[in-house]
Amino acid sequence: MEAIDQYDINIIKELEKDGRTAYSTIATTLKISNTMVHQRINRLIEHGILTGIKPIINEKKVGYDWGAFTGITLNKDQDSNRVIEELKKIPEVTECYFITGSYTLYIKMIAKDHEHMRKLLYEKIDNIPGIAKTDSMIELGCAFKRNISL
Repeated sequence: MEAIDQYDINIIKELEKDGRTAYSTIATTLKISNTMVHQRINRLIEHGILTGIKPIINEKKVGYDWGAFTGITLNKDQDSNRVIEELKKIPEVTECYFITGSYTLYIKMIAKDHEHMRKLLYEKIDNIPGIAKTDSMIELGCAFKRNISL
């Protein structure tokens, strides 16, 4: 895909304000055609620049008061694909990254309370074959989270 241009950037900025904004409203605001907005958004999604337009859930408002970041050490790094597939089966695991350093994988997970977190760690994650050890840090609140500025 060719590089994104100022039209794409402006459309993305409008969607960041409110992902529910009608394409016609974006078109009017940016003084471009509705068709252009529609085509640009579809192209950005097709090329993986936008991975979708989804709601952002405030986890705390729906009962998930606990969050943790957990480093995972594997017995063998070759097991990572299988371990990742098992982690995907745990809905409370919301992010998973390959990282350098002491761990192979780094995950973010959420829980309703400390007992729920304990069960996730000890009964689900620690029981995934191939995981040698985990090291968790409880998060005390998100200072901010954002997309990269374009």
